[in-house]
Amino acid sequence: MKTIQWKVEGMTCSNCALTITKYLQKQGQQHVQVNPLDGDVNFETVDTDKLEELKKGISGLGYTVVQGSESSEDRLKKNFLSNNLGRFLFCLPFTIILLLHMLGPWMDMHRLMDPWLQLGICLPVYVLGMYHFGRSAIQSLRNGMPNMNVLVALGATAAFLYSMASSLFMTGEGHLYYETAATIITLVFLGNYLEETSVRSTQRALKDLVRSQKVKANMIAFDEVHQEVILSVENDQLRVGDLILIRSGEQVPIDCKILWGEAHVNEAILTGEGAPVHRKAKDKLIGGSLVDNGTIKAQVTAVGDDTVLSGIVKMVKRAQGEKPPVQLLADRISAIFVPVVIAISILTLAVNWIILKDFTPSLMRSIAVLVISCPCAMGLATPAAIAVGLGRGARSGILFRNPSSLEAFKDIKQVVFDKTGTLTTGMFKISSYQATKMTDEIFRMTAYSLEKFSTHPLARAITFDFKGKDTIRWEKIEEIKGLGMKGTDKEGNVYMACSGKGLTEGITSAETGKHNVYILRNGELQGWIDVEDEIRPEAEEVIRYLQGRGIRTILLSGDRIDKCQEVADRLGITDVIAEQAPEQKLEKIKSLSHALPTAMVGDGINDAPALAEATVGISLSDASQLAMQSAQVVLMNNGLKKLPEALGLGRHTFATVKQNLFWAFIYNIIAIPIAAVGLLTPAVSALSMGLSDVVLALNSIRLFIKKVT
Repeated sequence: MKTIQWKVEGMTCSNCALTITKYLQKQGQQHVQVNPLDGDVNFETVDTDKLEELKKGISGLGYTVVQGSESSEDRLKKNFLSNNLGRFLFCLPFTIILLLHMLGPWMDMHRLMDPWLQLGICLPVYVLGMYHFGRSAIQSLRNGMPNMNVLVALGATAAFLYSMASSLFMTGEGHLYYETAATIITLVFLGNYLEETSVRSTQRALKDLVRSQKVKANMIAFDEVHQEVILSVENDQLRVGDLILIRSGEQVPIDCKILWGEAHVNEAILTGEGAPVHRKAKDKLIGGSLVDNGTIKAQVTAVGDDTVLSGIVKMVKRAQGEKPPVQLLADRISAIFVPVVIAISILTLAVNWIILKDFTPSLMRSIAVLVISCPCAMGLATPAAIAVGLGRGARSGILFRNPSSLEAFKDIKQVVFDKTGTLTTGMFKISSYQATKMTDEIFRMTAYSLEKFSTHPLARAITFDFKGKDTIRWEKIEEIKGLGMKGTDKEGNVYMACSGKGLTEGITSAETGKHNVYILRNGELQGWIDVEDEIRPEAEEVIRYLQGRGIRTILLSGDRIDKCQEVADRLGITDVIAEQAPEQKLEKIKSLSHALPTAMVGDGINDAPALAEATVGISLSDASQLAMQSAQVVLMNNGLKKLPEALGLGRHTFATVKQNLFWAFIYNIIAIPIAAVGLLTPAVSALSMGLSDVVLALNSIRLFIKKVT
């Protein structure tokens, strides 16, 4: 199986996406995913020789498979009629001429009433309209998924054929409606262009991320005498290990690690925070960040799809292509919408003909019903709001893996927090220590000599604070799982740096569990060390925000009850569940989620099962990879600070979805009866249909600037 990735233009809603999806599936393609907002079409195929045929089939549906990075503007330069703007501009002069007869009372426009002249003027517009709408309509009917173009093609064709029949078999000027056919086609092209423009604007945040990936880079090379030479290259030409120079005011071209220099870096592209952060040697920089001041030399650490920014873009695109549960109802209605509207149009014609006893106005009313109805509005309501919500989240440093997690936020009633690395920074420091049977200097040296071989967070804190030149040279050193470090010196003395569990029976029970780390020599206690974990500066504010919203907060940790209670008391958390193993955390989250919608925030490997089980699992970007993969939401670089915005964004996004769906249903429920009783002409109906989608897109775009916390 080969994965095919195409960019298809012309889609404006999920009804369009359904049409393409069904066509590709009918042609035997597998795992088809179609995103109507950015035009991404992905599928798997075993027959690559069939790709050109598939492209032609999609073209027959009324959409365009874009070659490479070619934009609609590029194609417009090559072919004036290649997109909706060009088609509208082509049709507009013919339509204006056909409408000039309305000026008859003020100007002599009698010649324009000639039926054959009107037929000749209308024909180019009708042919172009049928080439675009007609082919798409026929193909969608063949696939069993009638789209909006069926309604447009039927309405324009009815007006055109009725006028042609009048030209051939009837007398009088009142039965000519060539201008109606031309106006419908012209205004629908205009509406489609406005719709495409407004829908594309919902992708603004994602486009900013994509655009920031393509920049110039200053690559450091060396000439024949080993002198540095700076080469200006595209960042996609860089490879892992290359050296680059980044100066003040320049964008970090790609993920890299600082080798020399210091700088203040604006990482707003990833975190949404405009305040620059200080970065020095050995620190990592993310491609897309901006160096505010300072000059650095760095080594490339990731390229292409392996960069952080590429991963974010792919995650957001994949999430936009998925459907949340709320969209399923709209999709089911959209699938049957066109046949229902055609039935209503036929009924409108029949009823009005019986009441008015005049076929011509009855036909105009049935045509108005066809062209005013808008299945795209229902199909666009959800994906437009979701796209903006996901895009704003990505711009603010909040990554949603799927739209379902965004939707689930609206119902969250309780939030469960892990302690270490979540409510606290995970950066330990020594708060106190006591040497009982060693000198202070030897105690510090012993602790450092043992703990420098461990990767445990407590060990790292001790080695950082006790680091010295003199160390004990061990004959043997080992880490005993769950207890601590054990070392044997050249004289055979056995030393340990351990937790309370590692204390021997000779140690009094009063000492057990009081301190974090104990130093033993040949089983005899030599002293103890206490460390403390700093509480994240934003934790208290976040807890207060949640409690102010009536959301229950719970601390769930594997740490000792006294440590957990101390953190909980400082933050105002009343519910504490401590000393929990990973399997116990999982069972507790199952129980809590079953009772009420529950979000869990965690960062460690032991949190991964619970994160996957929660209604919404939330991980921090500096968490373990397993935790990040298990979570549905990742908060970038600012710890808990973005949690209120994530919750608010979920609520407001789906409030926007509800508003959009309400507008889509109300528009069709009100507009169709109004057209059926003759209060709207087909021309006005055609324009109304296009503008209805623009209203939805503009309402969705409000999410970019709306306050969500």
